[in-house]
Amino acid sequence: MSEHEKLLAQGPREAPEPETAEERSRPTGLKTAGTGVAAGGIGLTKAGILGKVFLWFLLWHGAVTAARVGGLVGIILVAALAAGFFVYRRRHA
Repeated sequence: MSEHEKLLAQGPREAPEPETAEERSRPTGLKTAGTGVAAGGIGLTKAGILGKVFLWFLLWHGAVTAARVGGLVGIILVAALAAGFFVYRRRHA
């Protein structure tokens, strides 16, 4: 028995309730916002800005966390890690 004949044998079914305008527009709005964010991220990445933003963001939060956890010793440790990163980058660039 083919799929078509199986469906005919089942008989008529009730159609689901149609979606309202709000229900139809919600996923589209989220997709549009996500596309805009992705396009902006791609543009910033191509310009080389996004990597620098992430680097400074991570350094800032690392310094704040180190200050909370280790006080002055933590700040010195983060400064040493940052200096080591820049030295490594200059030697291997």
